[in-house]
Amino acid sequence: MKKGESLGIVGESGCGKSVTALSLMRLLPSPSGKIEDGQILFEGEDILKKSEIAMRKIRGKKMSMIFQEPMTSLNPVLTIGRQVSEALEEHQKLWQRCNMGKSIELLKKVGISLPERRVLEYPHQMSGGMRQRIMIAMAIASNPRLLIADEPTTALDVTIQAQILELIKNLRREFGMAVLMITHNFGVIAEITERVLVMYAGKIVEEARVEEILQDPKHPYTTGLLASIPRIDEKKRRLHVIEGSIPNPSDFLTGCGFQPRCKYAREICLKHQPPLRALNGTRHLSCWIGTSEYSEEAQL
Repeated sequence: MKKGESLGIVGESGCGKSVTALSLMRLLPSPSGKIEDGQILFEGEDILKKSEIAMRKIRGKKMSMIFQEPMTSLNPVLTIGRQVSEALEEHQKLWQRCNMGKSIELLKKVGISLPERRVLEYPHQMSGGMRQRIMIAMAIASNPRLLIADEPTTALDVTIQAQILELIKNLRREFGMAVLMITHNFGVIAEITERVLVMYAGKIVEEARVEEILQDPKHPYTTGLLASIPRIDEKKRRLHVIEGSIPNPSDFLTGCGFQPRCKYAREICLKHQPPLRALNGTRHLSCWIGTSEYSEEAQL
């Protein structure tokens, strides 16, 4: 990602979006989850090589995350002001009175009314939309360079969703931070991101600019996802459904992970994982369709 860029990761539930975000933050639950290999490069450094103490100086200061469930992500026994001020204490070393003033300022910035009163209240006294705004205030407290938003509009009504997305867009412009938006909703992708990665079974299957994906999807999975979205300009008796389900992560399939659900699958799709190949300067695709190897195969 480039400085100030907005990138989306989209896919069905269970495709690996949240695990990817937790891996970037080095927050995978242990011992059930661990990073076996590879690199996570942030500002030119591989953060997989950093100690936990060093990572604590990065989390919340240089990269922050808005977690998926605002209803359960806040501590029910601490006031809002105390929770917002934790990042200020850790990364900016502000003393208590300055913390309270800064917390009130952050709540104003994210659109919380009566912030002087709200800092003294507890999460159960807030609505879902207000809790999500508080989560955003906590995430931007130290002006991070990267903000990871893991389905920030889950469980919110449509009006509040629109307000939250507009807030994130405005904060991105104001702070110049990059935003990684994780969602299963193409409407959110179209609203807030410039580039999108389509993920399936833990792998990127297509990458492109948002307008390219929406107007001309290349991967059968991307095409199926877009066809499943209701449209007001089309009349359909039934919505399109992608047959089957995402494979269990513990099942190490050979070949393309999507082939059990793909009507275009051929022998090569069962035997070999397609590489992520470049179609042009902005598009990448992991699919055998359109390759010479695919053309030479007999259809199943």
